[in-house]
Amino acid sequence: MNTGNARVTLLLAAVLLGAAGCAPGGGTTAPASASATEGMQMGSGASGGPPGSSATATSTATSSTATITVRDFAYGTPLVVAAGAQVTVTNMDSAEHTVTADDGSAFDVDVKGSGGTATFTAPSKPGTYAYHCTFHPGMHGTLTVK
Repeated sequence: MNTGNARVTLLLAAVLLGAAGCAPGGGTTAPASASATEGMQMGSGASGGPPGSSATATSTATSSTATITVRDFAYGTPLVVAAGAQVTVTNMDSAEHTVTADDGSAFDVDVKGSGGTATFTAPSKPGTYAYHCTFHPGMHGTLTVK
């Protein structure tokens, strides 16, 4: 099975599990491996789906690592992580981006384009952290720390 088919299969399975109410909070639970989380965050709309879609999904990292994949000037689906988890940001766009907490102090990383990666530690205090790209004011995302 090629990578594209594997991602579609993973995404379809996650949607079906979420629709069946198998995951807490109506989101989907996925392994924290880069390929599983990256597959969960495909799509280019702010909601994680195609532009104009209204679906909202949440990717939950079940271990101490998680991935935010930037693609088409969007962060993908909101991410839920454990306090203190390592969060890797992978930038699939050609342009450089940042993942900068709106409050300015929780986290702030620059990510080079064309497959660049950066890592930060999620805050230790549970809560919802809005973030943005300092280079592209229309880019916004949400990290929830449990």
